[in-house]
Amino acid sequence: MKVPLPLVAQLNELGGRHGVGQADLVENRLVGMKSRGVYETPGGTILYTAHRALEMLCLDRDTAHYKQQVALRYAELVYYGQWFTPLRKALDAFVDSTQEKVSGTVRLRLFKGNCTLAGVTSPNSLYAANLASFTMGAEYNSTDATGFIRLFGLPMKVQAIKSLIKTKKAAARRKK
Repeated sequence: MKVPLPLVAQLNELGGRHGVGQADLVENRLVGMKSRGVYETPGGTILYTAHRALEMLCLDRDTAHYKQQVALRYAELVYYGQWFTPLRKALDAFVDSTQEKVSGTVRLRLFKGNCTLAGVTSPNSLYAANLASFTMGAEYNSTDATGFIRLFGLPMKVQAIKSLIKTKKAAARRKK
């Protein structure tokens, strides 16, 4: 996504008036030393908050989670000055493909240094209120969850049983 410079300038002005985007942080330099930096990114903070809201609405869970991991590695590449690498180019292709359906309208509230979501809509939203809300529709049968929960929890149950058996064997050996 290419963001026009006038938009960033306008968001910097708007966010700056509300104290949005101020960051005081300690970072890890490439050589392993810690450094402290104070940054102001009002426009970036506003754009990031809006875009993140759209991604949460338009991306499936697995893609969204993996994109978070990719974002960390991408940030490292940029921070370490490795822009012109094959990996950065490959990560660009992945990120570009994740953004094909990310679009919509976001409302944000800027107040006393905070940028908070006030509403988001998208024609590509994966959210269906009738399927995934506290008032489920006819398509949802709550008894379906029972089998899923048992199956999903089975690996943890097996691990707990094996741990208990191991503990009992160790206790029996100590008694001898």
